[in-house]
Amino acid sequence: MSVTRMTPRRAGTVAAVAGAAVLLAAGAASAHVTVHPDSYAKDATDGVLTFRVPNEEDSASTTKVQVFLPTDHPVLGVLVHPQDGWTAKVTTTKLRTPVKTDDGTITEAASEITFSGGKIDAGQYEDFNVAFGQLPHDVGQLVFKTLQTYSDGKVARWIEEPTGGGEPENPAPVLKLTAGTAGDAGSRPAGTAPAATAKAADTGDSTARGLGIAGLVVGVLGLAAAAFALVRSRAARS
Repeated sequence: MSVTRMTPRRAGTVAAVAGAAVLLAAGAASAHVTVHPDSYAKDATDGVLTFRVPNEEDSASTTKVQVFLPTDHPVLGVLVHPQDGWTAKVTTTKLRTPVKTDDGTITEAASEITFSGGKIDAGQYEDFNVAFGQLPHDVGQLVFKTLQTYSDGKVARWIEEPTGGGEPENPAPVLKLTAGTAGDAGSRPAGTAPAATAKAADTGDSTARGLGIAGLVVGVLGLAAAAFALVRSRAARS
């Protein structure tokens, strides 16, 4: 039975092809509408959400994007950022349960934002920025179901909510709301400050460990030098 040997060059080619396949698969899997950042503190105020819309079609352009905002846990004070070539329309809905704030009772909130008139070609994406005045405090996540309409009439429905298993086939953008208040985080995405603090702590620990090791090395070298000098001295006397 003959055994085929794989040369380093051939092995590198196979590895490169396999790596490219993995990257292509990952790109295809992630080619859906997402929201950034992916988390904020509960009750955060005066922040911005960015909806990233990639075009996953080869022969059609994206011409309309509809983002639906939950009204059972409403996002208050929604404002859209002007986008070149696009027209944004915000639809409001009367809330079933009014929300009490420091500025009064809110009875209506945005329920849909429609971006139209522009174009996202194949291999491109567009970021749509939406400012908010306040996020809800009584829920763990917000699901923004989204419809993406193409120039050939096809509609991609990013409406499936996450479950305990893996990512659904047509996932909706999801914003996680973490423990905290607007006073703790304000408009800062949740986790920003702790991450910076942890990084600083890690840097300090690394520096301390480095200095400790350096001191230990110097001590060992000193002992070795002393022992060597002692041996030479005894050898000279003898």
